[in-house]
Amino acid sequence: MAKIVAGYDIYPTDADVNLDDVITAIPKAIPEGIRILEADIRPVAFGLKKVFVGFMIESEDEDIGTRLEDSLRAIENVENVECVTTSNV
Repeated sequence: MAKIVAGYDIYPTDADVNLDDVITAIPKAIPEGIRILEADIRPVAFGLKKVFVGFMIESEDEDIGTRLEDSLRAIENVENVECVTTSNV
């Protein structure tokens, strides 16, 4: 089974979104075969913040990346999701 470590930036719909609520929603949203390695809030610029999440992806499903991104975008108050790093393990 292939293992991939991937890092995602998750951007809120506006600066007033409670990013702790976004982090809390992630485990319930992600597909099976993916686990969270880390999740924290990071500054962007001018007081804006984003959520960074590191995932371990252990799935043979060729569409798992698309399914993961779709599930993250479906979280309330999430505007955009961007994969910023990937690495085979």
